[in-house]
Amino acid sequence: MEPVELIGLAIIGLFAGLIGGMLGVGGSIVMIPAMTEVFGPNQHLYQAAAMIVNFFVVVPAVYQHRRAKAITGTTVARIVPLAIVGVVAGVGLSELPLFAGEGEAYLRGLFGLFLLSVALTDLYRLFGKRRAQSNGSSDPLSITLQKQRAGWRFAGAVAIPTGLVAGLLGVGGGVVAVPLQRRLLGIPMRTAIANSATIIIATSSIGAIAKNYAYVTEHDHSLESFVLAAVLIPTAVVGSLVGSRLTHRVPLRFVKIAFFLLLLLAATRLTYKAARSVSHHAVPSTTITRPAFGQDLSLTDETSGGSE
Repeated sequence: MEPVELIGLAIIGLFAGLIGGMLGVGGSIVMIPAMTEVFGPNQHLYQAAAMIVNFFVVVPAVYQHRRAKAITGTTVARIVPLAIVGVVAGVGLSELPLFAGEGEAYLRGLFGLFLLSVALTDLYRLFGKRRAQSNGSSDPLSITLQKQRAGWRFAGAVAIPTGLVAGLLGVGGGVVAVPLQRRLLGIPMRTAIANSATIIIATSSIGAIAKNYAYVTEHDHSLESFVLAAVLIPTAVVGSLVGSRLTHRVPLRFVKIAFFLLLLLAATRLTYKAARSVSHHAVPSTTITRPAFGQDLSLTDETSGGSE
C-alpha cells in the first residue's frame, strides 16, 4: 500500500470516527463515500471494511454515552434481537446477482438515494414546525409517550428497518435508528443517538461477519477488506472518543445541522457517480479503468488489449 493511500485512509478514519461518535451513526456514511472518491468505486469491498470499523467506532462512543447516563437499556434490549435478524437479511439482499459486477453501481446509487431521503427528512425537521419539548427528556409528556411506545410492536418498527438498511448498505444503521426512535418512540435526540450507538455494536459485529464471509468467499479469499479496516480503525477510534464527548457538550441544533450537511454531501456525490457509471456501461465505448485499491496506478485501455 502506498504512503499516500495510508495517509488518506487515516484521515478518512479520523473524520468517520468523529462524525460517527458525535451522531451515533457508526461511520460508514463518511467512509464509503470518501473511499469511493479517493480510490474509485468498489462498493462491496468498502461495505465489508466499513462494517468492521463501525464496531470500533461505536464502542468508545457507547462508553461516553454510558458515562453521561444517556442510554435507555430497555429500549435497546428490545431493538437489538430484531435488528440482528434484519442485518443478516440485508446482507443477503446485498449479495443478490442484481448487485454483482457492474450492478455494483446500482447498490451505490441506492446508498446515495437513501442518504438523500434521510437528509431531506432532516431538513424538513430543522426548518419545519418545531416540536414542543423535543429535547426534553425530563418533560412529563415526553416520558409518558416513551413508556407507551416502549413495547415490542414499536421496537420492531425501529429494529427491522435499521437492520435491513445496515446489512444492505453496509452502514451501522444509525441513520435509520436515530430518526425512527425520535418519531416512533418519542425519544429525545441525544438519547436516540446514545441508543443507536449501542445498537450498532450488535448490528455491525453480526453484519461484518456475514458481509466479510460473503466477500472473502466470492473474491478468492481476498483479505483486502481486513487490510482496509486495520488502517482505518486506529484514527476512527480517536475520532469517536472526541465526537461522542461533543454529543453532550455542543448545542443540539448544531448536531442536527451537522447531520444534515453530512448526509446531503455524501448523497449527492454517490448518486451522481452511480448515475454516471450506469449510463457509461449502457453505451459501449473505449473506457479507461481506474486502478483498484492497492494496485499499480498505471492506466489500462480495456479495448486496446495493451497494444497500439
